Amino acid sequence: MPRLDIRLEAAGAEFLVLGRLLLEGVQSFKAYTNFPGYDIIAASPEHNASCQIQVKSRWATDYDGGFPIRHFGCDFVVLAVLNRGYRYRKRAGGDGVRPPEFYMFPVEVVRAAQDLRSKWGKVFLRNMADPGQYLEDWQAVKQFLGSRR
Repeated sequence: MPRLDIRLEAAGAEFLVLGRLLLEGVQSFKAYTNFPGYDIIAASPEHNASCQIQVKSRWATDYDGGFPIRHFGCDFVVLAVLNRGYRYRKRAGGDGVRPPEFYMFPVEVVRAAQDLRSKWGKVFLRNMADPGQYLEDWQAVKQFLGSRR
């Protein structure tokens, strides 16, 4: 299967995460230079705190539950499951396009779930205890920023 050029979708995922953080009232900024460990900086001027967020995206609705990661120079990893359609398996009824889903993982959770045998450094949701608890957990960034003094 040929590799998709998803550069636009990956950039879109970063902007979707940035927009969601802003809607949640978290001051956030896009890192416009390609930093290897993070894509977004969230900040709390009231608490003089900030955190770095890396965005990983999956285009296909039927992805394998995994994503590659090599750099852990961040506080959170957001997995943006874009759900743009089926790519790997034919499905009866529909094209698989659904609203995106966002998992807000503390970086330690991602590091612990990484498959060290994978040459891509892949992390799988199945290697995490209850990944659903991180779905749409925008509060985690707020708590992180508010708890730092």
